[in-house]
Amino acid sequence: MAAGLGMRRGGSRRGRRGRRLMGEINVTPFVDVMLVLLIIFMVAAPLLTVGVPVDLPKTEAKSLPSEQEPLTVTILANGQVYLQNEVVAYDQLLPRLTALAGEGYDRRIFIRAAEKAPYGIVMQVMARVNSAGYRNLGLVTETVDQ
Repeated sequence: MAAGLGMRRGGSRRGRRGRRLMGEINVTPFVDVMLVLLIIFMVAAPLLTVGVPVDLPKTEAKSLPSEQEPLTVTILANGQVYLQNEVVAYDQLLPRLTALAGEGYDRRIFIRAAEKAPYGIVMQVMARVNSAGYRNLGLVTETVDQ
């Protein structure tokens, strides 16, 4: 019987020697996941720009820093007006801007007008924004690479 116990002990010792614990972390799956996420974000980042496409005039002005997301009023070449990404009738612009003023009149408003948008319509929209109480207006242009 002693021989049987000795075999069990020896067998269990060999089993422990054959199954050593790994003290290393396998980082290959982690790197794979991170590379996939990097590719996803690289593809998705350009899609996160302002939703209404407009042909902006080009200038040499530098961009202004922004601490919060501003309101955006877009004027297309055909005179159609957008508030953020929604089409707004010209006569509804003032009430909509006044309703948004609950957050405060110091919020920055960017006006994006197409290069071929009628100057009169752009000025009328700016007057509506001003009469809604907003004082912090900015005209958006594309920068010219020099």
